[in-house]
Amino acid sequence: MTDVSNREPAKTPSLRLWLHDVLEAGHSGNRISLCVDSFLFALIIINVIAFALGTVERVHVRYGHLLEWLNLVSVAIFTVEYLARLWVCVEFLPLRHLPGWKARLKFAFRPLMIVDFLAIAPFYLSVFLQIDLRVLRVFRLVRFLKLARYSPALQTLGKVVVNERHALGGAAIVMCALLLFASTVMYFLERHVQPEVFGSVPAAAWWAVATLTTVGYGDVTPVTEFGKLFGGLMMIFGLGMFALPIGIMATGFAQEINRREFVVTWSMIAKVPVFERLKARTIANVMGVLKSQTFPVNGIIIRDSDHVDAMYFVTAGEVDVLTREGEHRLLEPGHSFGEAALFGEDFSHVVSATAMTRSDLLVLERHDFELLRQHDPELEAELRKSSPDYVRRMMAEADRKTTEEDDG
Repeated sequence: MTDVSNREPAKTPSLRLWLHDVLEAGHSGNRISLCVDSFLFALIIINVIAFALGTVERVHVRYGHLLEWLNLVSVAIFTVEYLARLWVCVEFLPLRHLPGWKARLKFAFRPLMIVDFLAIAPFYLSVFLQIDLRVLRVFRLVRFLKLARYSPALQTLGKVVVNERHALGGAAIVMCALLLFASTVMYFLERHVQPEVFGSVPAAAWWAVATLTTVGYGDVTPVTEFGKLFGGLMMIFGLGMFALPIGIMATGFAQEINRREFVVTWSMIAKVPVFERLKARTIANVMGVLKSQTFPVNGIIIRDSDHVDAMYFVTAGEVDVLTREGEHRLLEPGHSFGEAALFGEDFSHVVSATAMTRSDLLVLERHDFELLRQHDPELEAELRKSSPDYVRRMMAEADRKTTEEDDG
């Protein structure tokens, strides 16, 4: 007879690993993960809307009980989600070497887990402490920050803030210095004329903030000639100084996107048999001559009668490729086709290619590839030395045809 106690522990890790894949490591191709993320995303939005509506008196009087029930159900769901993430975190690769309790403790202090905790903590404080903590209801807005878990754009923005923290800190110091300078100078220029609004540096700081940020409420304005002149200069300086953080964030955001595109493009090129054994510098040279093209739905990339003289990398969309063997292949992002055409149109195995959806492609033309081979001896040597046999045969045949054409 099989001992049941010996089998039971084996079920727990498999269930935990599956739940980890759903909650923490889900992909767009995982339908369960996609459904869970979509449900939680919608629930967060509903909670934020419900919080805002609850502050409207007539809505609260009529539907207050429904809003409270929504809050109870939401807290229950968010609590289950929080505990489930704590349970499965031991499957997280960087934490697998730690004891279970230590891994969970370390995971609980991750920023997103802290947000998850703050989203449910006020409810339990009001229940267990038996105190009407209405002021803590504002923490329901923390649930809005949970969207960062399901939004790649917000995660990218967070990375940009972290990466540019030193530059943003420097900009903040400059802005504070300018704010203090403007407040101090205006205090000396206007304190005798308007002591009620410029009677101290902190009082003058309100005018400085409104002026440097170009908001200009108009409730506090200088009246002396020197005060007006200095105020005009501060408006001009404010345009540049307070735009500095925006420029830093915009540049950082663009660099982060370019970094992602670079990694994706690199991985696509490096896994092609023709290039997989090339050195990093050589692959970077290949990336430098790639051209970007976009095709609409049912757009013709290669016609039956076209001479194929380029290699294509699919970065977005789906492409249907017909080979000489009569086989249709549906290529998704990350796939490529036409590499054999880099060595001559006679070597291409592609008859036609059609964009099934709106598709973005990177194109490596044979002309650019040949220029690379001529000006980069390392590329030529690596292709001949380490490429697959069929590539070496194509190169030899292409060289033979070139020699025959030159002799002719």
